[in-house]
Amino acid sequence: MRRSVAWRLPAVLTTAAVAAAVGLASPALQASAAAGGVTGYATANGGTTGGAGGQTVRATTGTAIHTALCNRASSSTPIIIQVEGTINHGNTAKVSGNSCNTAAGVIELKQISNVTIVGVGSGAVFDQLGIHIREARNIIIQNVTVRNVKKSGSPTSNGGDAIGMESGVRNVWVDHVTLEASGGESEGFDGLFDMKDDTQYVTLSYSILRNSGRGGLIGSSESDRSNGYVTFHHNLYENIDSRTPLLRGGIAHIYNNAYVSINESGINSRAGGRAKVENNHFRNSKDVLGTFYTDEAGYWQVSGNIFDNVTWSARSGDHNPAGPNPQSNTSVSVPYSYSMDGASCVPSVVGQTAGANKGLRVSDGSCTPQSPSPTNTPTNTPTSTPTVTPTVTPTQGGPNLSIGAGADGSSKASGTSYGNVVDGNLGTHWSPAGSTGDISVKWDSARTVSRIVIREASGSSIGSWQVVNHDTSAVLASGSGAGAITFSPTTLKKITFRITGSSGTPKVAEFETYAG
Repeated sequence: MRRSVAWRLPAVLTTAAVAAAVGLASPALQASAAAGGVTGYATANGGTTGGAGGQTVRATTGTAIHTALCNRASSSTPIIIQVEGTINHGNTAKVSGNSCNTAAGVIELKQISNVTIVGVGSGAVFDQLGIHIREARNIIIQNVTVRNVKKSGSPTSNGGDAIGMESGVRNVWVDHVTLEASGGESEGFDGLFDMKDDTQYVTLSYSILRNSGRGGLIGSSESDRSNGYVTFHHNLYENIDSRTPLLRGGIAHIYNNAYVSINESGINSRAGGRAKVENNHFRNSKDVLGTFYTDEAGYWQVSGNIFDNVTWSARSGDHNPAGPNPQSNTSVSVPYSYSMDGASCVPSVVGQTAGANKGLRVSDGSCTPQSPSPTNTPTNTPTSTPTVTPTVTPTQGGPNLSIGAGADGSSKASGTSYGNVVDGNLGTHWSPAGSTGDISVKWDSARTVSRIVIREASGSSIGSWQVVNHDTSAVLASGSGAGAITFSPTTLKKITFRITGSSGTPKVAEFETYAG
């Protein structure tokens, strides 16, 4: 890595001393959070339970992890895989089966759901071996270390990402993990925690990310804006050059994290990204918040943060730090309750709780670390969360045109409504009366649309589809699955998403429309 870190998290304070440093707490703590259960955006969209209720299997090799996945009755059969020992290229082979799609040299969680991977015993270390999550749902990764994953040199794994997610991933909770590299891109490493190509509802909590050129990203390019709804809390970012995280066109909630020696730039909200940044502690770092390396602006809401020995560069061209006195330029709401520690005690709390092999300790929201209840496991079912309308993410083409528009369709299942797809609320949805059907957004006057985003409710099954200009019956695009869909700019008064095939019940939570 570029330089050594002289400053470390301070020695553990007494409970009384830590508590004295904090004022009033934020909203009431969820029961699940107090018990060490899932928190943040991973509680939304139906929640994240991983392999809860499934068989528990012990694995000491990567091949054994793949075998456990492939031996399930189906790709969605719940399973808890307890991992102990060192997982590396030498013991991670491809395994075939009807319930898996694995590869050698990487832990492949592809086209599967309902899985927990948790380190036990003396600990689990994935050495030079990444964890790849693709086209997957409801995944928990807990209490493991992933280190020195490379994209160049030898050996290589997972494109150089310690944990990488892509292609329609939903509901992932990564908790109490240690992700580390030994340098930046020139040394063969990439991101520690990356999300791209329509990845949503992710929480990273009580984890350590260190000694890397890149902390992680949400969106692989300025046009990859279908990702978001990610929570980062009680994590330590230490000796990182940039991307803590990089956010493109999504929503991120970033609170109670400790940042030490961020060398070039930190939280990089750009290309319409919106970050709620509160009660974090930044120390001995540079340009920890702003829009960097692009002229496409991002946004942030800031409160309660501490900037200790943080330096800020002058604004110039595509380099736009938020400091030296960061001010909010947007407002972001989140659909879950949470409680925050005061920023002054974040370094101590994070030092006692974050990372693998810390006993899964968490904060009680009043600057006091605590251990989870012995009756609780890493696969706790989250408590139900209140239904709150998330704020719509800005995009290059402006706001979501569906908000305030009308909606209709060919049919609707009992208990669902056409209007649910244009209300900005991910907790409501429309379903057709059968496995196929039309849902449309309409306006009184013509709008130009070139991009839609179909957001599914939990348990949805959308197969093949067409996007139709209802005014002319022209097919604008066709494909399968949900997510972001682009086509040539078209001026119309009504646009239809036509589901032509599915294996179950389609559930459309939001039908978003954008000019660009």
